[in-house]
Amino acid sequence: MSRHGLFAAVIAFAILSAGGTAAQEQPAAPAIEAPAPAPGQAAPGAAAPPAMQPTVTTPTETTPIETTPIETGPSTATSLTLPHDLSPWGMFIAADIVVKAVMIGLAFASFVTWTIWLAKSLEILGGKLRARRAAQAIGNAATLNQAGRALGHNGGPGALLVRAAEEETALSAGSLDHVSGDGLKERVTSRLSRIEAAAARRMSRGTGVLATIGSTAPFVGLFGTVWGIMNAFIGISQAQTTNLAVVAPGIAEALLATAMGLVAAIPAVVIYNVFARSIAGYRQILADASAGVERLVSRDLDFRTVAPAKQLAAE
Repeated sequence: MSRHGLFAAVIAFAILSAGGTAAQEQPAAPAIEAPAPAPGQAAPGAAAPPAMQPTVTTPTETTPIETTPIETGPSTATSLTLPHDLSPWGMFIAADIVVKAVMIGLAFASFVTWTIWLAKSLEILGGKLRARRAAQAIGNAATLNQAGRALGHNGGPGALLVRAAEEETALSAGSLDHVSGDGLKERVTSRLSRIEAAAARRMSRGTGVLATIGSTAPFVGLFGTVWGIMNAFIGISQAQTTNLAVVAPGIAEALLATAMGLVAAIPAVVIYNVFARSIAGYRQILADASAGVERLVSRDLDFRTVAPAKQLAAE
């Protein structure tokens, strides 16, 4: 290299060195911040997002929509079997064992009531007819012997009255000539009253059962009702629901026991009252027959001193 070329390179290096030193000593100018882009506008220099392309789905399979049932109440612990037959027989079959026993007992009591009604009605009717015929025969007789012959060996209460008076008269025949007949009359009256009471007791047999059924059957039915309703409330507590379909069958079965109690009690009370009046009428007929026998005994006592011809004429 020539001298002139070397000198030019040194000068150029010195100039470049002076310019770099001045640039380092000069303070750096503050950077100018670019304004923030507005919402919805892309920042300058930023890449624009790709355009949204509509997604087209092709239905390949229809999936059924499963719906969850809305629970309206607490779930029951046990499944309930509700009876559909609410007839009397169906309610009896579905009832509790205690309620069934009450119903069977009341049905048997009702059967006993109607059996007593049939048997006792025939007995009272026949007893009244025999007592009326005996009272009529006694009233038409003039002496005790004549009444005895009219009744014969009949086994009715009227014939028993006449035979009792005849027996007492025969037993007292030896003393009638020495004493008055008042003692004979008292003894005859005593025997007749006992026969009359015994006939009334025989006719009253069975009516006490009607009185018992009529007075206790409603309470027995009420016991079955209370027991059935108690079981119904226990079922409600177990089912945790007050739905009428759950409550109604148990209450209906319980009320059926009360209905059967009334069915057994009402006829028993009515029949008992009818029999009481009929037996009172029967006793009145026997009392008339007994009074007729006493009159015959008194008449025989008055005629004991009369001549046999007049006495036969009176007979």
